[in-house]
Amino acid sequence: MSLPNVRRTGLSLSHMGFYVCDMARVEDFYTRVLEFTVTDRGTLPTPRGPVALVFLSRDPAVHHQIVLASGRPEALPFNPINQISFEADSLATLKRFHRRFVEEEMEEITPVTHGNAISFYARDPEGNRLEIFIDTPWYVDQPMRMPVDFTLPDAELLADVERHARTLPGFRPRKDWEREMAARMGIA
Repeated sequence: MSLPNVRRTGLSLSHMGFYVCDMARVEDFYTRVLEFTVTDRGTLPTPRGPVALVFLSRDPAVHHQIVLASGRPEALPFNPINQISFEADSLATLKRFHRRFVEEEMEEITPVTHGNAISFYARDPEGNRLEIFIDTPWYVDQPMRMPVDFTLPDAELLADVERHARTLPGFRPRKDWEREMAARMGIA
């Protein structure tokens, strides 16, 4: 779906780290439910004391995609993480993880479409909002969100999402939107 070899050079998003309260519980969730592998673990001295680190990846060529760090305060008045998003490789994978989250009785499981994507949101064990998504072959102006029914057969779900997307402002093929963005970024 992407334009071949059209990328802004210099930087790319690589990985993220976040603080956790209960390292064992969060590590279990990311390894068991989201199928990450622990690639390393250890402790580093910091000016505020030692920090335990667990490195996680789903890619054998990437040492870590997520770093869990000890030291999150037990009570936060506000979670500064808006969302952590994972792209699924297919609708079947998206639905498989959705079923897994339902079986795990995760909090706030919300299947939606954004017109340009189909996703579901849920909370990890420490309340961080997760999104697992797939892109659709079209674009619509954002923000936009509408509930979807993951129990529908794939073809019916996709047809419903497309039918609704066609009624929205900015609807066009994703490849057209990608060309526009490449031009805007000065890399067309």
